[in-house]
Amino acid sequence: MRTASPLAPTMLTVEEQQAKVLAAARPLDAEPVLIAQAAGRTLAAAVHARVDVPMFDNSAMDGYAVIFADVEAATAEHPAELRIIADLPAGSADEPELRTGLAARIMTGAPVPRTATAVVPFEHTRDGLQAWDAPTIVTTAPLREGAHIRRRGEELRAGALVAPAGAVLGPLQLTAIAATGIDTVHVRRRPRVAVISTGTELAAPSTDLARGQIPESNSVLLASMCVEAGADVISVDTVTDEDAAFTALLDRALHAGRADVVVTSGGVSAGAHEVVKNVLRDRIEFVAVAMQPGRPQAFGRIDDAMIFGLPGNPASVATSFEAFVRPALLALQGRESVHRPMLRLATAAGWRSPAGRQQYVPVTLDRSDPAAWSVRPAAADGSSGAHLAAGLARADAYVVVPAEVSAVGSGDLVDVMLLS
Repeated sequence: MRTASPLAPTMLTVEEQQAKVLAAARPLDAEPVLIAQAAGRTLAAAVHARVDVPMFDNSAMDGYAVIFADVEAATAEHPAELRIIADLPAGSADEPELRTGLAARIMTGAPVPRTATAVVPFEHTRDGLQAWDAPTIVTTAPLREGAHIRRRGEELRAGALVAPAGAVLGPLQLTAIAATGIDTVHVRRRPRVAVISTGTELAAPSTDLARGQIPESNSVLLASMCVEAGADVISVDTVTDEDAAFTALLDRALHAGRADVVVTSGGVSAGAHEVVKNVLRDRIEFVAVAMQPGRPQAFGRIDDAMIFGLPGNPASVATSFEAFVRPALLALQGRESVHRPMLRLATAAGWRSPAGRQQYVPVTLDRSDPAAWSVRPAAADGSSGAHLAAGLARADAYVVVPAEVSAVGSGDLVDVMLLS
């Protein structure tokens, strides 16, 4: 990699702008939710087990509950024959009393009789599964007393931590919580987000486009990214570069919609018709951030809502969302981690990087060699820029190039931000 000159003093670093955003992102209120509706939500309070796991001594195998001393010397040449006195399926409440020479047929998960000291799997008997009242002939001794018995509380004791506050509830976490006797959890409320895409040139993608018009895509991009980050999108609008029209939509989002977050695209740069800047220049901060794409940014709070003003080009919108909006949405939900996972991978192609600006390059991952993943730019021409929207469809990660690097060479190790 080649190094570049330091960033201009008038620009903030990405980290500086992120710090401002995250300092303003206070976790939202908690609410109780049934675990059946809690997938994807973030815990507001730690979950502790209500019951022991397992709740009782139970069989880890289909087989026979036995007294270990009766079978500890069993071999194929010298088997141990036992009389069966009970059949114990999973869910059975029976409690047969075993004495020397007696056993109970038992299925996986069934409570083990208190007098049993081991379970012999069917595979370790001469005839395997058979009528429950027929004798069993044990041909292989258990390895130890207590073999194939899962003891009460050996996995988790009542009161033990199951999941910490800030954890995201996926299928595995929800299953663990349910297994400890809990059906309701306290989670952070989902952020309510209003999306406003600005630009007189924007038209619905399916319409016949007049000269100067382009298909509107930022609202689709932002709404879907907000949903992926766990937010509730309460409104999605496209508006012309008229101050009154934008002001009306913003007021509706803040008051009627009670938005926690408003995300706008376009209208934040240095042009003559920057509607977001015209309306909000005295209410939120407009800055230049040392990143490419996504240099012009706006952020602040109006009443209790966080307001993000992002640039208008789709690639700039996507990188700006990843750098600032997504971390804020996760912080509002009280997430333990608000940043994407990063890997250090080699590049399969090189490119130039703008001097003094942290570059976000959409890339595709080559996973063909599990031991040596690599990346290459997603754009067909191998470049990166604010205008390269079509290449986003091929991207599954970003390479984040530090501001001091001016060129990336083929084979260089780079920081890769995974998107899924």
